Amino acid sequence: MYLSTWLVTALTILVTIDPPKESSTDATKDDALSKVGGTWLYVEDRTKGRPVEQQGPPMSMKFRLRVEKDGVVYPRPRGDERITLDGSVVEKKEGDDFVARYFGVWKKKEGWLEYTLERVRLSDNEKVFILKRVFRPTDEGLLVYVFSNKFKKQVALYRHPEDIELPKPAKATIADMSWLAGAWEGKKRMSSTEERWSPPKGGAMLGVARTVKEKKMTGFEFLRIVERDGGLVYIAQPGGKSPTEFVLTELKKNRAVFLNPRHDFPQRIVYELSKEGVLTTGIGFANGGRLRSSEFKREGN
Repeated sequence: MYLSTWLVTALTILVTIDPPKESSTDATKDDALSKVGGTWLYVEDRTKGRPVEQQGPPMSMKFRLRVEKDGVVYPRPRGDERITLDGSVVEKKEGDDFVARYFGVWKKKEGWLEYTLERVRLSDNEKVFILKRVFRPTDEGLLVYVFSNKFKKQVALYRHPEDIELPKPAKATIADMSWLAGAWEGKKRMSSTEERWSPPKGGAMLGVARTVKEKKMTGFEFLRIVERDGGLVYIAQPGGKSPTEFVLTELKKNRAVFLNPRHDFPQRIVYELSKEGVLTTGIGFANGGRLRSSEFKREGN
């Protein structure tokens, strides 16, 4: 009974997309659908009334849509999903008693693509899960609306990575990060993580991180902070992979914030040393959301 009430409510919500009131001249052009295509990266949560600490992407941080003649392809790890444009249904069997039904509609007049997923239990034809996404290209990027019978409506802005504005660097020298030098260790219930930073010298600090769980290394990272153009750049290589750069945008006494809004995750890296000698590190989105933080103490303390 409770589920049925949920479904009636959800379906009522899904019928009303509640788009932004501003109009878009691009929405009525024949090539409007092509603007849905490309690689999209999360920029900010636009859900009304959502607390800052709860903000985040309503779907993946980064996703791709490929526009074809008779549909839009949404690549997924488990296999591509084809979004139809005329409401025709694509079915995928999920086990013995469930089927996933996908269908899409291109609303040319409104200038958006509606994409619905229904997970149906075959034994009683019950729609146990409903998910609807609306992709609306605008002058500022792609607005993504997500509706479901399992969670509240969400709205977020995505942009092509190359269209995201880079942050303004803060002025600093490597000597301003001297408080970070040393060996730091953080312990959790089943694992420990260490970061070791060299003293500032030659315009750079070098670091290495290692995580150990049950006496086995489960991860490592090569790190650098270097001077560049009057500021500082944090360079991370998790697992020894290709480097990713984050620009210093905020520097206070014993606190530094590095940003790269064109990276999928993390986009923000924070280091802060308390008066008690506890080093807190945090990673998160460039805008909003709660930081995933860890605490470290100097090795031996």
